[in-house]
Amino acid sequence: MRLVTISDIEAAAATFGDAVLHTPLLPWRDGRLWLKPECLQPIGAFKIRGAYNALSLVPADVRARGVVAYSSGNHAQAVAYVAKLFGVPATIVVPDNTPQVKIDATRSHGAVVKLVPMAQRESAAEAIAAAEGLTLIPPFDHRDVIAGQGTIGLEIVADMPDVEVVVVPISGGGLISGIGTAVKALRPSVRVIGVEPELASETSIGFRSKTLVHWSADDRARTVADALRGQPSELTFAHILSVVDDVVTVSEEEMLDTVGLLARRSRLVAEPGGAAAVAAYLNRGLPEGKTVAVVSGGNIDPALLARVLAG
Repeated sequence: MRLVTISDIEAAAATFGDAVLHTPLLPWRDGRLWLKPECLQPIGAFKIRGAYNALSLVPADVRARGVVAYSSGNHAQAVAYVAKLFGVPATIVVPDNTPQVKIDATRSHGAVVKLVPMAQRESAAEAIAAAEGLTLIPPFDHRDVIAGQGTIGLEIVADMPDVEVVVVPISGGGLISGIGTAVKALRPSVRVIGVEPELASETSIGFRSKTLVHWSADDRARTVADALRGQPSELTFAHILSVVDDVVTVSEEEMLDTVGLLARRSRLVAEPGGAAAVAAYLNRGLPEGKTVAVVSGGNIDPALLARVLAG
């Protein structure tokens, strides 16, 4: 199994042009934490990076036939958005428990959206790809997607060369695989910490046993952090074991409380999974040092945000 390299990530960064925002580092209130607000991307989440890189590398004649993806929401929006930029059709398979705000946003980019039970999303997308001759763009289990996500790590080190700790949410593992690869290649001493919900904590268990652990879709669906309901593949888990120093978990309450804090104090709209890294910093006694927490997405259901802000 060939892992993604820093060269792959640098090549991905060169493809973006104006399509992907180089998000700034924003100082947090205590002077020791900076936020990397990927919620400011055009589709409200980091997923645009991997989707753009992967689609850009598909031969033009093949890409023209269309693409298909499966996702809990943010990758769905990213593939739909990038497909529109390239002028190609997109079909997106999403779980039937996906927040309506993410479904509506995906459709707004012109994609055909198909809802299926969460456990069937991958197989349904594969069947559509085979039947219609479309290119499948997975949400994380793909080297080009991982390389695209890793460009966040390039930006963190470029903007803060003396960074000491980077904290990253984990779902399928593509984000932390890419960021960890970039950061460790450029600054090997930096500690890379993964964060996942207690109610979807396969990676933290597997990380300690060095064995890939899989929970059922129903178990993972319990967390309010719909963006973090995925589970690592063999490819992303291999990256995690190679470039991640620790994996911690956060509670539902901690994520939701942090959504409120980010909105009130930093004027950032984050979804629960997008707030997970900051929640870990606030509640888990992470290693000391100049720290960057990735706010991975902001596509929160408006009704949930209203309830959080109302206390």
